[in-house]
Amino acid sequence: MKVTFRIFRFNPETDKEPYYKDYEVEADPKDRVVDVLHYIKNEIDGTLTFRRSCLHGICGSDGMRINGKNMLACSILLQDLGYSDKNKMYKKPIVIEPLPGMPIIKDLVTDFTDFWKKYEAVKPYLITKTPPPERERLQSPEDAELLMEASKCILCACCTTSCPSTWSNDNYLGPAALLKAYRFIFDSRDDAADERLDIIDSPDGIWRCHTIFHCVQACPKEINITWHISQLKKKLVEREI
Repeated sequence: MKVTFRIFRFNPETDKEPYYKDYEVEADPKDRVVDVLHYIKNEIDGTLTFRRSCLHGICGSDGMRINGKNMLACSILLQDLGYSDKNKMYKKPIVIEPLPGMPIIKDLVTDFTDFWKKYEAVKPYLITKTPPPERERLQSPEDAELLMEASKCILCACCTTSCPSTWSNDNYLGPAALLKAYRFIFDSRDDAADERLDIIDSPDGIWRCHTIFHCVQACPKEINITWHISQLKKKLVEREI
């Protein structure tokens, strides 16, 4: 079938304003969005720029806005978007844009500098006060289960860039950083829970989350991020009591 990709284009070195460019290609309903982007770059327009790495939904490199929703281009088939030989909706263009709310480096590539600063602010690593054991720091299966879902985060920024609180406040830590804070605050092997709670306990931290659920809808790993943030709020309240 023929599919039209309407792609956001912007090269700050040569363009005064962003624009959209249409590319009509032959594609199969089972093709991934990233497959079509590769074809366009390799066969039609080598100037098109986008990120990708593992192509298996693990690295999080190819997060972008597809038909108005944040997704991983390597994890979405054309048929997932309603495009098939039987469904004539394929006559509508597939609109590809960069993740919203982030500075654009070129085309679909955005600048993650601020995202990583907020991620680093919650100290996303194990902090201990006791000497390391000879082999490993053990925890019970029940304690490990508390971290299991949060540890699936691939840092693609789909959640943070879908959050209206992030759009309205440049200083907000965002869902991804708060999820990482949960991962270590609730880790039974870590000794810096209070330190991290102090970091997120601010108007630009966890209290900026208004439970809108956009982050949950956008997460390609189907993590219930809002629930994890709610547990952090409960822990802060319990600490005050």
